[in-house]
Amino acid sequence: MRFRELWDEIAPVGRDAGSGGYLRYALTAPELRLREWFRAQADLRGMPVSEDGNGNLFARWGDPPGDARDGDAGRVGAAAGTGAVLTGSHFDSVPHGGAYDGPLGVVSAFLAVDELRATGADPVRPVVVAAFVEEEGARFGVPCLGSRLLTGEIDPDRAAGLRDAAGVGFAEALGARPAGADPALADRFAAFVELHVEQGRALVDAGAPVGVASAIWPHGRWRFELRGEGNHAGTTRMADRRDPMLTYAFTVLAANKEARLRGAHATVGRVAVEPNATNAVPSRVTCWLDARAAAPETLRELVEAVHAKVAERARRDGTELTVTPESATPLVAFDAGLTGRLAELLAAPVLPTGAGHDAGVLAARLPTAMLFVRNPTGVSHSPAESATDDDCAAGVVALARVLEELACR
Repeated sequence: MRFRELWDEIAPVGRDAGSGGYLRYALTAPELRLREWFRAQADLRGMPVSEDGNGNLFARWGDPPGDARDGDAGRVGAAAGTGAVLTGSHFDSVPHGGAYDGPLGVVSAFLAVDELRATGADPVRPVVVAAFVEEEGARFGVPCLGSRLLTGEIDPDRAAGLRDAAGVGFAEALGARPAGADPALADRFAAFVELHVEQGRALVDAGAPVGVASAIWPHGRWRFELRGEGNHAGTTRMADRRDPMLTYAFTVLAANKEARLRGAHATVGRVAVEPNATNAVPSRVTCWLDARAAAPETLRELVEAVHAKVAERARRDGTELTVTPESATPLVAFDAGLTGRLAELLAAPVLPTGAGHDAGVLAARLPTAMLFVRNPTGVSHSPAESATDDDCAAGVVALARVLEELACR
């Protein structure tokens, strides 16, 4: 099976032998190897590759407009004026993440081009395969950083100053200040279609290998900084402590309760403790709240309720609280006409998702749709994330049909 052959080329890259999960952080050695693989795959297919100055890669199938010179192929959308069809996803992972989240969309895009070529399809609009940088936000803290830069959703100076846990800046890792927004984006691309493994069980319940996304829940990340007084664990009386770890523990419980009350999702999955010593009362705890809900007002109420309850608890614990929003993504309703067209074309179910994607960012500038491939475990951001080869092959066929419909007619 062609899918398995191509998938096996990238499967070992960045895999942690202990957990079986992946450590493919943006612009680190494993992700850079995959970016070179992207270039090699494009070269095998005679697809010119360009970078946009923000870390995003693009490979084009199909001729640029007649008045474009060969040198223009180095620009994003050397398809200017033709409305190229954009597809693809990302290579980076969360810590110890699954194999399919992101790379499936890139591999499937190349294979979909192969499918179309095998049938003799001739694109009226070029097809551009993308690999976006730092979609997960696991290294520099802002998810969908590459697509946010491309669309102008984040200032290049702010992005340049983002730093990872080791103090390395995004601009340093990129090798230059990010270029920022492409003002001609909407002219260069007619549509964006991202294929992604489903991060839930809706397709399992529906008995369908492929689905079409209707919307992405609004979501965001908030940093909670809790400051107290560091002290000796063995000599500091319990009544005398100003322990931010107690406030942190309450934060986790409050987020869980408030989310359940509203039918929303709240997760505290990352925490940093200072001085992080077994025999010391912490002086500072920093944790990150990931919150998502079906409606914007529900999300706002959830975060406000958690903030208020933690502030009250901090007062009782004698600690100090600072809450800083780090990222926010509004409700994204994918283009209704495009979504309906694809659902009818593929006879596929339509479903919402609570997970963020580059497609959610690009939807503000381009007609955008998403295809999901069934995940039998329903688990994602974990080594247990999976998809069968047959379902992945079905995803390739579905994407090829979509690209034929949008680019070859």
